[in-house]
Amino acid sequence: MKPLVEERALTITTPLLAAYLKCPTKCWHRSGGEQVTGGTYAQWFQAQNESYCTTGIHQLLSERHQGECIASPSADNLKAGKWRLATNVLARIKMMESDVHAVERLPSEGRGKPAQFIPIRFDPTNKPGKDAKLLLAFDALLLSEMLGHEVSLGKLIHGDDYAVLNVNTSTLAVEVRKHIDKTVALLSSSSPPDLVLIRHCTECEFEAQCRQKAMEKDDLSLLSGMTAKERKKLHNKGVFTVTQLSYTFRPRRRSKRLRHKQERYQHPLRALALREKKIHIVGSPELKIEGTPIYIDVEGLPDRDFYYLIGMRLGSGTSAIQHSFWANNIKDEKKIWTDLLGMLAKVQNPVLIHYGSYETTFFKRMCDRYGFPPEQSSAERALKTSVNLLSVIFVKIYFPTFSNGLKDIGHFLGVTWDSPVRSGLQSLAVRLDWEQSHDPTLKALLVAYNRDDCIALSTILFHLSKIIRDANSRADIEFSYSPKRVATDTGAEVHNTLQSVLRSAHFSYARSRIKISSAKRDQAAHSKKEDRKKRPRRKAFSPSREQSYRFLVSGPVQNIQGTN
Repeated sequence: MKPLVEERALTITTPLLAAYLKCPTKCWHRSGGEQVTGGTYAQWFQAQNESYCTTGIHQLLSERHQGECIASPSADNLKAGKWRLATNVLARIKMMESDVHAVERLPSEGRGKPAQFIPIRFDPTNKPGKDAKLLLAFDALLLSEMLGHEVSLGKLIHGDDYAVLNVNTSTLAVEVRKHIDKTVALLSSSSPPDLVLIRHCTECEFEAQCRQKAMEKDDLSLLSGMTAKERKKLHNKGVFTVTQLSYTFRPRRRSKRLRHKQERYQHPLRALALREKKIHIVGSPELKIEGTPIYIDVEGLPDRDFYYLIGMRLGSGTSAIQHSFWANNIKDEKKIWTDLLGMLAKVQNPVLIHYGSYETTFFKRMCDRYGFPPEQSSAERALKTSVNLLSVIFVKIYFPTFSNGLKDIGHFLGVTWDSPVRSGLQSLAVRLDWEQSHDPTLKALLVAYNRDDCIALSTILFHLSKIIRDANSRADIEFSYSPKRVATDTGAEVHNTLQSVLRSAHFSYARSRIKISSAKRDQAAHSKKEDRKKRPRRKAFSPSREQSYRFLVSGPVQNIQGTN
């Protein structure tokens, strides 16, 4: 049987390096050719990349004369050819290869000077991240090795408008080499890397199998928000699972000087809530809704800073009324914002209820772009007094869930999402597909998904109010800093009797204490002060000039005071 190292490809390709930049475990799975068990969004995103690249190459070819372009040139033709634009260039050296989307060739500026080669990479996002620049630098590195001279400039064509971003690839060369070395070390190992769930998991095609393995291991990375530094610190203490972490929670009384500061988020308490399957409360959370609650949820495209759907729900149950404001394009964004303000003006004392900071940012950006509502209007008061339910929950109420996400909390409280669209990432994909086809079915899916989020908000608000109101009497709720005392009826009666005895004893003790009246106490303090003034002060010893001279000349004086 051949060793596992030989079964894995040691050739570092662009897809493998791109996977490593996101997650080492993803790179390991891809290098081994493991079967994908899910990842609908990942497949959609890959198709979007390929389509965007094909369209971009066609646009580049249309801007050139036919004789200046070449497709898939050989290594010899890459160096000696007279072409101006090459597409689908295979750059290969030793254990690395990359399918460069396109290469632009600029003629030599003088005799003895080589032609300048500029790699081109396409990225469909409007805000390309660091990873896209590193992959372009990887293309430039391989071209440099093939051509024998440095390629220090690359072009990143991105976004809806196919904007061109010039990237200085020479400044990224050192960082790219470090990632290459780490990727080679990973693929040369006989064992997979440590499994860690991260934010990228929701976009990955291997999410389902990684999460299943993490659940089997009860891994700490299941807890959302825990950093790598925090996990490493816990590992050094011998804590590797969520269950182990739950036993490390110790309730501590806060000092008076920290009473007005916000509590810190406690992962051990989250783990304890999961182990006990109870809701844990810290402090005294408050939730006051003084007015008509309006549940609002917003959908948008983050890389464009564009909001295309506002969901607004009044009331609850069968009597609830749902409003959906849809924007076909960015020009309609102002209209749906105006429609929202108009609806708020018709409601008596409206109170906007939302979940998370996304809507808070939405309110601020809309006011900055299109102006604030009139002063003293109901819409202005609603925007200023909006209630973020996540701020009520965070560090105060710990549900037995792995995160404080709307979906996790909603599912725990019995909320169901009927729409086939189940996440924000899927909604992005459906919206972009709608922009290409304008299929009314896709629009209906997004509106239904947004409506389900608004229903989840109303359900969470209902349960939060009950949790805060009935915390003392519910068995599934625990106060983390002052646990409830569970006793039988007889035991409770005994405890109450003892408490009354203690109160009576304390009252009797307070009455029998010897007290000094305030007048006598002030008189005693005054007399002490007068005595202090009358006491003569002790004079410090000060040697004469002759004694000081003798001390400096002959050393310590043996008989300064005149005594033996």
